[in-house]
Amino acid sequence: MGTFPPTPRTTVRRLPQRGVYDKAQVYAILDEGFICHVGFAIDGQPYVIPTGYARSGDEIFLHGSAASRMLHTLGDGLDVCVTVTLVDGFVLSRSAFHHSINYRSVVMMGRARVLEDPAEKTAAMRCFTNHILPGRWDEVRSPSDQELRATMVLALPLREVSAKVRQGPPVEDERDLDRAAWAGVVPLHGRLGEPVPMDDLVPGVPPIDRSRFTRF
Repeated sequence: MGTFPPTPRTTVRRLPQRGVYDKAQVYAILDEGFICHVGFAIDGQPYVIPTGYARSGDEIFLHGSAASRMLHTLGDGLDVCVTVTLVDGFVLSRSAFHHSINYRSVVMMGRARVLEDPAEKTAAMRCFTNHILPGRWDEVRSPSDQELRATMVLALPLREVSAKVRQGPPVEDERDLDRAAWAGVVPLHGRLGEPVPMDDLVPGVPPIDRSRFTRF
Protein backbone atom coordinates (compact mmCIF):
# COMPACT_ATOMS: atom_id res chain seq x y z
CA MET A 1 0.00 0.00 0.00
CA GLY A 2 3.00 2.27 0.45
CA THR A 3 3.68 5.30 2.62
CA PHE A 4 2.82 9.00 2.73
CA PRO A 5 5.90 11.07 1.88
CA PRO A 6 6.50 13.42 4.84
CA THR A 7 6.10 17.10 3.99
CA PRO A 8 7.12 20.19 5.99
CA ARG A 9 3.54 20.30 7.30
CA THR A 10 3.19 16.63 8.23
CA THR A 11 6.66 15.67 9.48
CA VAL A 12 6.49 14.66 13.14
CA ARG A 13 9.17 16.69 14.89
CA ARG A 14 8.31 16.28 18.57
CA LEU A 15 9.26 12.66 19.45
CA PRO A 16 9.75 11.72 15.79
CA GLN A 17 10.06 8.02 16.66
CA ARG A 18 6.30 8.07 17.22
CA GLY A 19 5.61 9.29 13.70
CA VAL A 20 3.86 6.86 11.35
CA TYR A 21 3.61 7.35 7.58
CA ASP A 22 2.62 3.82 6.57
CA LYS A 23 -0.69 3.96 4.71
CA ALA A 24 -2.00 0.67 6.09
CA GLN A 25 -1.52 1.84 9.68
CA VAL A 26 -2.97 5.27 8.97
CA TYR A 27 -6.05 3.81 7.27
CA ALA A 28 -6.56 1.33 10.13
CA ILE A 29 -6.77 4.27 12.56
CA LEU A 30 -9.19 6.16 10.33
CA ASP A 31 -11.41 3.12 9.83
CA GLU A 32 -11.64 2.54 13.59
CA GLY A 33 -12.63 6.11 14.46
CA PHE A 34 -15.96 7.88 14.07
CA ILE A 35 -15.35 11.55 14.90
CA CYS A 36 -12.84 13.96 13.40
CA HIS A 37 -12.02 17.59 14.15
CA VAL A 38 -11.93 19.97 11.20
CA GLY A 39 -9.64 22.98 11.60
CA PHE A 40 -9.64 26.05 9.36
CA ALA A 41 -9.37 29.83 9.58
CA ILE A 42 -11.60 32.55 8.16
CA ASP A 43 -10.27 36.13 8.15
CA GLY A 44 -7.77 35.24 10.84
CA GLN A 45 -10.35 33.58 13.11
CA PRO A 46 -9.56 29.88 13.70
CA TYR A 47 -12.31 27.28 14.04
CA VAL A 48 -12.17 23.61 15.02
CA ILE A 49 -15.42 21.74 14.39
CA PRO A 50 -16.12 18.12 15.43
CA THR A 51 -18.02 16.06 12.88
CA GLY A 52 -18.42 12.56 11.50
CA TYR A 53 -16.39 11.23 8.60
CA ALA A 54 -15.85 8.14 6.48
CA ARG A 55 -13.00 6.91 4.31
CA SER A 56 -13.08 5.39 0.85
CA GLY A 57 -9.75 4.58 -0.76
CA ASP A 58 -7.46 7.58 -0.66
CA GLU A 59 -10.14 10.09 0.36
CA ILE A 60 -12.17 10.95 3.42
CA PHE A 61 -15.68 12.35 3.21
CA LEU A 62 -17.26 15.10 5.30
CA HIS A 63 -20.95 15.88 5.04
CA GLY A 64 -23.68 18.01 6.52
CA SER A 65 -26.42 20.47 5.69
CA ALA A 66 -26.20 22.24 2.34
CA ALA A 67 -26.46 25.44 4.40
CA SER A 68 -23.35 24.62 6.46
CA ARG A 69 -20.96 27.55 6.59
CA MET A 70 -18.03 25.23 7.26
CA LEU A 71 -18.71 23.02 4.25
CA HIS A 72 -19.28 25.95 1.90
CA THR A 73 -16.09 27.59 3.09
CA LEU A 74 -14.02 24.45 2.64
CA GLY A 75 -15.69 23.76 -0.70
CA ASP A 76 -14.35 27.09 -1.94
CA GLY A 77 -10.81 25.74 -1.68
CA LEU A 78 -9.72 26.86 1.80
CA ASP A 79 -6.84 24.95 3.36
CA VAL A 80 -8.08 22.52 6.01
CA CYS A 81 -6.53 20.36 8.71
CA VAL A 82 -8.53 17.30 9.78
CA THR A 83 -7.53 15.20 12.80
CA VAL A 84 -8.69 11.88 14.23
CA THR A 85 -7.62 10.63 17.67
CA LEU A 86 -8.18 7.28 19.38
CA VAL A 87 -7.40 6.97 23.10
CA ASP A 88 -6.11 3.53 24.11
CA GLY A 89 -5.19 3.93 27.76
CA PHE A 90 -4.11 6.06 30.70
CA VAL A 91 -0.39 5.90 31.49
CA LEU A 92 0.26 6.30 35.23
CA SER A 93 3.76 7.04 36.43
CA ARG A 94 5.33 7.32 39.86
CA SER A 95 5.96 10.97 39.01
CA ALA A 96 3.40 13.55 37.97
CA PHE A 97 5.63 14.68 35.11
CA HIS A 98 5.62 11.31 33.34
CA HIS A 99 1.88 10.68 33.34
CA SER A 100 0.65 10.29 29.79
CA ILE A 101 -1.96 8.78 27.48
CA ASN A 102 -1.57 5.98 24.96
CA TYR A 103 -3.14 7.13 21.71
CA ARG A 104 -3.23 6.83 17.93
CA SER A 105 -3.81 10.02 15.94
CA VAL A 106 -3.88 11.07 12.31
CA VAL A 107 -3.41 14.56 10.85
CA MET A 108 -4.61 15.25 7.29
CA MET A 109 -4.02 18.49 5.39
CA GLY A 110 -5.13 19.76 2.02
CA ARG A 111 -8.07 21.20 0.13
CA ALA A 112 -11.41 19.47 -0.23
CA ARG A 113 -13.63 19.25 -3.28
CA VAL A 114 -17.42 19.35 -3.43
CA LEU A 115 -19.15 16.22 -4.72
CA GLU A 116 -21.61 17.53 -7.29
CA ASP A 117 -22.44 14.34 -9.19
CA PRO A 118 -25.50 12.67 -7.58
CA ALA A 119 -24.07 9.19 -8.10
CA GLU A 120 -20.78 10.15 -6.45
CA LYS A 121 -22.61 11.85 -3.59
CA THR A 122 -24.83 8.78 -3.09
CA ALA A 123 -21.77 6.52 -2.99
CA ALA A 124 -20.24 8.75 -0.31
CA MET A 125 -23.42 8.63 1.77
CA ARG A 126 -23.40 4.85 1.46
CA CYS A 127 -19.88 4.97 2.83
CA PHE A 128 -21.00 7.09 5.80
CA THR A 129 -23.88 4.74 6.61
CA ASN A 130 -21.82 1.56 6.40
CA HIS A 131 -18.98 3.15 8.38
CA ILE A 132 -21.32 3.24 11.38
CA LEU A 133 -22.81 -0.21 10.80
CA PRO A 134 -21.49 -2.47 8.04
CA GLY A 135 -24.25 -3.48 5.62
CA ARG A 136 -26.73 -0.93 6.95
CA TRP A 137 -27.21 0.85 3.60
CA ASP A 138 -28.92 -2.19 2.08
CA GLU A 139 -31.45 -2.37 4.96
CA VAL A 140 -32.77 1.18 4.92
CA ARG A 141 -34.33 3.65 2.47
CA SER A 142 -31.87 5.42 0.22
CA PRO A 143 -31.84 9.24 0.26
CA SER A 144 -34.43 10.94 -1.92
CA ASP A 145 -33.46 13.55 -4.51
CA GLN A 146 -34.59 16.26 -2.08
CA GLU A 147 -32.46 14.80 0.71
CA LEU A 148 -29.46 14.64 -1.61
CA ARG A 149 -29.92 18.31 -2.53
CA ALA A 150 -30.19 19.20 1.16
CA THR A 151 -26.86 17.51 1.89
CA MET A 152 -23.41 18.78 1.01
CA VAL A 153 -20.54 16.29 0.77
CA LEU A 154 -16.83 17.10 0.57
CA ALA A 155 -13.98 14.78 -0.36
CA LEU A 156 -10.51 15.44 1.03
CA PRO A 157 -7.72 13.66 -0.89
CA LEU A 158 -5.32 11.89 1.47
CA ARG A 159 -1.97 13.24 0.29
CA GLU A 160 -0.43 15.19 3.16
CA VAL A 161 -0.95 12.78 6.02
CA SER A 162 0.90 11.53 9.07
CA ALA A 163 0.04 9.59 12.19
CA LYS A 164 1.49 9.68 15.67
CA VAL A 165 1.27 6.77 18.08
CA ARG A 166 2.17 6.37 21.74
CA GLN A 167 2.14 2.88 23.21
CA GLY A 168 3.56 1.11 26.23
CA PRO A 169 4.30 1.87 29.87
CA PRO A 170 5.36 5.15 31.44
CA VAL A 171 8.88 6.47 31.27
CA GLU A 172 10.21 6.34 34.82
CA ASP A 173 13.15 8.15 36.39
CA GLU A 174 15.40 5.80 38.35
CA ARG A 175 15.04 7.98 41.45
CA ASP A 176 11.28 7.26 41.50
CA LEU A 177 11.45 3.46 41.32
CA ASP A 178 11.33 2.99 45.10
CA ARG A 179 8.28 5.25 45.52
CA ALA A 180 5.25 3.40 46.89
CA ALA A 181 2.85 4.47 44.15
CA TRP A 182 1.19 2.28 41.53
CA ALA A 183 2.54 2.66 38.00
CA GLY A 184 1.50 1.12 34.70
CA VAL A 185 -1.17 1.37 32.02
CA VAL A 186 -4.95 1.33 32.44
CA PRO A 187 -6.36 0.26 29.04
CA LEU A 188 -9.39 2.12 27.74
CA HIS A 189 -11.89 0.22 25.58
CA GLY A 190 -15.07 1.43 23.91
CA ARG A 191 -18.11 -0.82 24.34
CA LEU A 192 -21.70 -0.94 23.14
CA GLY A 193 -24.63 -0.51 25.47
CA GLU A 194 -27.94 -2.34 25.24
CA PRO A 195 -29.83 -1.21 22.09
CA VAL A 196 -32.98 0.83 22.82
CA PRO A 197 -35.60 0.15 20.10
CA MET A 198 -38.20 2.60 18.83
CA ASP A 199 -41.72 2.04 20.16
CA ASP A 200 -43.22 1.94 16.66
CA LEU A 201 -41.11 -0.76 14.99
CA VAL A 202 -42.91 -3.00 12.50
CA PRO A 203 -43.91 -6.22 14.28
CA GLY A 204 -41.42 -9.00 13.77
CA VAL A 205 -38.38 -6.81 13.17
CA PRO A 206 -35.50 -8.65 14.86
CA PRO A 207 -33.31 -6.84 17.38
CA ILE A 208 -30.08 -5.33 16.11
CA ASP A 209 -27.16 -7.75 16.27
CA ARG A 210 -24.45 -5.97 18.22
CA SER A 211 -21.78 -8.25 16.79
CA ARG A 212 -22.20 -6.39 13.49
CA PHE A 213 -20.50 -3.39 15.07
CA THR A 214 -17.17 -4.96 14.30
CA ARG A 215 -14.99 -2.36 16.03
CA PHE A 216 -16.35 -3.15 19.50
